[in-house]
Amino acid sequence: MLKTLLKSKLHRINVTQVELDYEGSCAVDQVFLDAAGMQEYERVDVYNVTNGERFSTYLILAEPGSRTLSVNGAAAHKVSLNDIVIICTYGEFDEAESAQHKPTLVYFDKENNITGIKNSIPQQKLHSV
Repeated sequence: MLKTLLKSKLHRINVTQVELDYEGSCAVDQVFLDAAGMQEYERVDVYNVTNGERFSTYLILAEPGSRTLSVNGAAAHKVSLNDIVIICTYGEFDEAESAQHKPTLVYFDKENNITGIKNSIPQQKLHSV
């Protein structure tokens, strides 16, 4: 049996450009893609923290070092400039692979500078009432 697991994530990256009439769906700085192990034309799910929208699209390259995240085409209706989003890729893993798998999680500040890269998310603690 195969399991679908989180492969990589760009966490809380800011939308720097919105282009309704541009071909391609989500242009991301090549440096960010390399850091996350993502690649051009890979399918991604985008979760808009600012407005709650969720959509699937694919990646295209933006200029390395530009700190760009441009959402293009039909997907441009789902975001606004400066929205905070999370971009995720997933992979299918067999039982042995899934037991060893660690995702690549890339974190950003408000200016789209990488602030850290991790391979796990801390266990969530319940708040006492």
